[in-house]
Formats: sequence, structure tokens, C-alpha cells
Amino acid sequence: MLFGFALKSLAVWAGILLLAICNGLLREAVLIPKLGTATGLVLSGVFLSVLILVVAYFSLPWLGARRSVELVGIGLGWLTLTLVFEFTFGLWQGMSWQVMFEAYTFKGGNIWPVVLLVTALAPYLSAKLRGLV
Repeated sequence: MLFGFALKSLAVWAGILLLAICNGLLREAVLIPKLGTATGLVLSGVFLSVLILVVAYFSLPWLGARRSVELVGIGLGWLTLTLVFEFTFGLWQGMSWQVMFEAYTFKGGNIWPVVLLVTALAPYLSAKLRGLV
């Protein structure tokens, strides 16, 4: 049961990852060139946060999580997977730790830390919206 629950949570996170990649492509190809860096980063961050919440909301019945501890665990799992992916991908691209950590500041319209917070809270907040907790 626990293994199946973890696999489902991983599958949902993989979907979120694909949406995040598409969001990044949209940000770099359209938002930043048309609106500037600060506005493009903010809109991209808000859009990704909304996408994560929508995915969490619609995936909850399939995931089967009902208890607060399960919902928080899923959110923290998604956060952990995201951080591992970000740092692994950054290192693979040859980025320094300093450059990678700059993404975790609020400089120039960057709201990545907010997106991470939304990622961690999305299952629980979605369950609240559904009246499950």
C-alpha cells in the first residue's frame, strides 16, 4: 500500500515537473522577451504555482490521501524531489553552488521560494479546498 502511494505521488510530481519545464520554456521564449525579466519571472512563478495547485487538487482522489500527515508528507516529498532535481540538473550543467543558490532569493522578480512553498503545501491546501481535512 505504501509503495503504491509513493509511486502515485511520484507520478504526479513527474507531471508537475513536465509542466514546470513547459512553464520555463514559455517564460524564456515569450514572457521575458515581451515583458522584461522581473515581470516575466513573477508571472511565470505565479502561473507555475497555480498549475501545481490545480494538479494537486485534481490528483487527490487518485492519490487517495485523506489524513493531514499523508498530505503533508506528499508535499514535502514533492519539495524534496524538486530540490534534488534542481541541484542535480544545475550541477550537470556546470553551475556553481553560488549561482544555483541565487535562484532562492527574491532578486529581480524571482519568486522561486514562493513556488517551493506552494509545492510543499499544495496537497494539504487542495484537500482543504475539497473539504477533506
